[in-house]
Amino acid sequence: MLGAPAKTGPDARGKGKTMTVRTIASIFAALVIGATSATAQEVTNRVAADTDWAVFQGDDPKECWAVTAPKETVNTRDGRTVSVRRGDILLFVTFRPANSVAGEISFTGGYPFADGSTVSMDVGGSTFELFTEGEYAWPATPADDAKIVTAMKRGASAVLTARSSRGTQTKDTFSLLGATAMIEDAEARCSS
Repeated sequence: MLGAPAKTGPDARGKGKTMTVRTIASIFAALVIGATSATAQEVTNRVAADTDWAVFQGDDPKECWAVTAPKETVNTRDGRTVSVRRGDILLFVTFRPANSVAGEISFTGGYPFADGSTVSMDVGGSTFELFTEGEYAWPATPADDAKIVTAMKRGASAVLTARSSRGTQTKDTFSLLGATAMIEDAEARCSS
């Protein structure tokens, strides 16, 4: 399930600015599970796709985001694999020129994260920390975003490990096939 970017990052990064997350996520979910092309044309603002990534664009305000869903999810509690119900699990790279946002990383795990917890993101052996608020997580600074984007363009997969408010440990593996092309496409669409 793919869709709109998460709200802008925690505290200093624009806390409180929200986007239309659920609407677009639901739309792309319909596309992924086989909605008719007529329905897809009526309800999506997907403008590009390559392998495991897609680009969406919004116009008011102008924003572009590359997004992907995980290829694998593993949920554990007390060391045992458990079955849990999660909402949309998505990894975004967002461009919002009106807010000087360029290449902002965000992640939604499909559940509320444990208060005060962080998400560990491993890309090709490089580890990054994302700070959580509700169901979303972001790096601390735009400089951290840039480091992660660089790693993503070089890597094959990204593994995000987090803890839910109910104590479930989650490990989501995202393919980075198509990420470079789609991140660059999103950036180009929102550069003018």
